[in-house]
Amino acid sequence: MEEEKMNLRLDMDVQKLEAQKLKKGKNKAEEDLYSLKTDDKKLRLSMRTVGLGKTSKQWREEIQEERNKADRWERKFQEVQNQVRNRDHIIGEAVVQIREVADHLQTFAVQADMLSIKYELESN
Repeated sequence: MEEEKMNLRLDMDVQKLEAQKLKKGKNKAEEDLYSLKTDDKKLRLSMRTVGLGKTSKQWREEIQEERNKADRWERKFQEVQNQVRNRDHIIGEAVVQIREVADHLQTFAVQADMLSIKYELESN
């Protein structure tokens, strides 16, 4: 019976030691969890600071703003392209008119030469 009591006491001591180990392990795990949570908060704060921690709504808004900017630039580009086309058309028309004027001047020069020759022949 004495031996049984001693075995029971030893079992109790072993169980107490195991309970203490488990309690220490639990406390360590809780400390680690707290530390991880703190590190996570710091990381999230730094991500927000550099713009990486934006919400999906904020990202969608920023993307939409960039799309709007791109659309405005596209419209501006098309407007400038149209202006260039219009100017090219006007320049093309001007070139045609200049050629016509040059042709008329050449015709007038030929006529002037002919009149000059005719005048010389009549003068003699």
